[in-house]
Amino acid sequence: QAWYKVGSAYESVGSTGISHALEHMMFKGTNKVPAGEFSRLVAYFGGEDNAFTTDDYTAYYQIYSNNRLPLAIELEADRMANLQLKDEDFQKEIRVVMEERRQRTDDSPQGIALERFQAVAMLTTPNRNPTIGWMADLENMSVEELKKWYQTWYAPNNATIVIVGDVNTEEVKTLVEKYFAPIPAQVLPKAYNPKELTAIGEREVKLELPAKVANLYLGFNVPSLTSAKTPKEAYSLRMMLGVLDEGLSARLESRLIREKRILTAVNSAYNLFARGDSLLTITAVPAEGHTLEEAKAAILAELNSLKTDATSDDELKRVYASILADNVFSQDSISSQANEIGMLESLGLSWRISDELPNNLKAITADDIRQSAQQWLVPANMTTLFLKPTTLNVGEAK
Repeated sequence: QAWYKVGSAYESVGSTGISHALEHMMFKGTNKVPAGEFSRLVAYFGGEDNAFTTDDYTAYYQIYSNNRLPLAIELEADRMANLQLKDEDFQKEIRVVMEERRQRTDDSPQGIALERFQAVAMLTTPNRNPTIGWMADLENMSVEELKKWYQTWYAPNNATIVIVGDVNTEEVKTLVEKYFAPIPAQVLPKAYNPKELTAIGEREVKLELPAKVANLYLGFNVPSLTSAKTPKEAYSLRMMLGVLDEGLSARLESRLIREKRILTAVNSAYNLFARGDSLLTITAVPAEGHTLEEAKAAILAELNSLKTDATSDDELKRVYASILADNVFSQDSISSQANEIGMLESLGLSWRISDELPNNLKAITADDIRQSAQQWLVPANMTTLFLKPTTLNVGEAK
């Protein structure tokens, strides 16, 4: 895997989506490997390859039997330094990217809602922009902009190479030295961890789109491990989320779906590992006979109870065991192992953070969770989006 410390959160106004567009173009060839030949070569030698872009990084991977390691490293080093960006290739590929945006977002009520929600919830940081980019920016993008982006960020001193599998360490070092060492380093722009305003103020958005069911989106501006004042702040948020929504016994699932039947579905998320500030989100679908407003009131009641009612030892033990089990099972795949290493290193965190995770989570107490809820789960940090079904066409969204 090759991980580059650049993603959509590095982009400026008017150039959103350029990291993802470049990801597509990285398969278009070099002098040594012509356009279309990269993936064909990988498949010919029994491998698979792909890539992905996020707010914080762009990553490329190849998977083979271990005797193909020299090929993998040579291919990856070649396109790090020698990518050919041709306008005719770009004009075709940018249309593919725009169609991808239409399918995933513009033609999807939930996709539109999530994009609008993110844009309002992250008021001042570049995380408010979609990774795939705004359509107007994609329409105006040029191959010259991509060349500049590639020359600026795609360098060995801005990359992490991750190799996981049945390999010999000395052989790996020799191969990496052979193919990557000749590539010159670049002077990189200064990159800051995105920091959101404190207590932005309560925000609310109402959308009417042709969705099949009503959807509620709640979000709270919170720090991640890279932006928290102390690591305990971030680990407390992760454990707090677990109390709310980690398995069938968690509070939101057990109380609002099975007991009170106010919701038919609920899902929560918090990215402990992000570059800069993050969001703690809760999405829900109200049960038949209940409104979005009632669903929101019920969820907020559960969040407020965290501020006053002590989290039981049984809850803490259950959440800890669940997170630990997920972490252990994720290591069954060498791809997952590589992803974790690459992600942590690309965020400026050590891969050793993963080994320290169990002890750091186990140290979180009921008081830590109560203080975290009191500090972060407040209206001044909250964004609400109501998605209400309508018979309008997507393009007629209010």
